[in-house]
Amino acid sequence: MPSVTRPAKLRAGTTPDRPDPRRYARHLLLPELGMPGQERLGQSRVIVVGAGGLAAPVLSYLAAAGVGRVTVVDDDAVDLSNLQRQVIHRTEDVGVSKVESAIRAVHDLNPDVEIVGVPERLTADNALTLFADHDVVVDATDNFATRYLVGDACVLLGLPLVWGSIHRFDGQVTVWSYDEGPCYRCVFPEAPPAGAVPSCAEAGVLGALPGVIGAMQATEAVKVLLGIGEPLAGRLMLYNALHATWSSVPVQRDPECAVCGAHPTITTLTDTVASCAPPVPDAADDVREVDALALADQVAGDHPPVVVDVRSEAERDIVRLPIGIHVPIETLRDGTGLGRLDAIDADTVFYCKGGTRSAEAVRLVRDATGVEARSLAGGILAWIDEVDPTLARY
Repeated sequence: MPSVTRPAKLRAGTTPDRPDPRRYARHLLLPELGMPGQERLGQSRVIVVGAGGLAAPVLSYLAAAGVGRVTVVDDDAVDLSNLQRQVIHRTEDVGVSKVESAIRAVHDLNPDVEIVGVPERLTADNALTLFADHDVVVDATDNFATRYLVGDACVLLGLPLVWGSIHRFDGQVTVWSYDEGPCYRCVFPEAPPAGAVPSCAEAGVLGALPGVIGAMQATEAVKVLLGIGEPLAGRLMLYNALHATWSSVPVQRDPECAVCGAHPTITTLTDTVASCAPPVPDAADDVREVDALALADQVAGDHPPVVVDVRSEAERDIVRLPIGIHVPIETLRDGTGLGRLDAIDADTVFYCKGGTRSAEAVRLVRDATGVEARSLAGGILAWIDEVDPTLARY
């Protein structure tokens, strides 16, 4: 295990020796739980990685359930765009550390719970130390790099991992590394290529969806802590909010898994193993970029370049540049949009929200036509920051 110094923490709450029957009366009436189960919850320790949409119901329900100590790890601050789904944060918390806001929310809900905040990013250097004195880990993150790091750490420590994931209208939840069930890498051995799966910032997410999946995660965490029922080990639960359907897919351990298999090749944590960041391209494969100010000058010139928006129509309804044409990135991926680019040349500029999809568009067009176009560095957000701050951000 790496030798590290635990990061500074914020604490609140003191768990009483005996649960208050008035607060937990509805739990005490459950034969599967009762006072012994409630006391066990009060002695339990859960660490939640992330303090956003999934974490909001997880933290709320774990605190309400009387889990003795809850640790939350996140290095982000509350943004206005978070409030559509991250319901433990308030408008007045914008700009505040998410960990600090989460501590306030948990303490307001149940001051008896000890809430420990770690306002730092989870890394290969601190993950094992942070996880080691907990009974259950809950993954409430939104990126593949951290998911693999969390999953590997749980295997190395022998800890159950309650995992959830959301995308647009779809959610998934399961329990990894529990009761001879598979770990995360058994089912997802490698991260998908960078950009293959749009983030919530690119694809969007229904605001109530993390509430549904996060509540399921809290339920599974309580079941694992108490040893009751049938936790979702070996089953991946899928939820489609648009069609209001649930389905369960069986998942199995991989005897050749790189981390939990008979002959593991991953025996320590490294950020490079967990990372799904795109590799640094060779010089011959690099993408030409143009910054927002330079593009504004060129657009105002005598021979303005063709400007191509590769975002979705929904994004264009929020904000768009008053120039150029629309060719969604999906149509460049399947080739159907190439016919709209007859006038493309080396001066053509693709743009998206932040620059990832437009760089992909440059590569796709180059591979299909041989034309080396350009990508707007930083996307339309950079244009807003540097050229026209009156446009709407999202």
